[in-house]
Amino acid sequence: MKSLLASKPVLWFLFLFNLVVAAAAPFVVDGTQGVMTAVGMGVASLGAGVGLVRGRSADAA
Repeated sequence: MKSLLASKPVLWFLFLFNLVVAAAAPFVVDGTQGVMTAVGMGVASLGAGVGLVRGRSADAA
């Protein structure tokens, strides 16, 4: 499972999907729930983005 989650296509999907949901959540869900959904999905997107950057730097070394 770890190798699947660390693959570049999966990380790109997680990064982009979570980023889109984080951007759309405040407009789709009202109030605090929308804001908290956006924050949570934004954190997940940042985590996938960090995984992509770390993977790229490991490939370059």
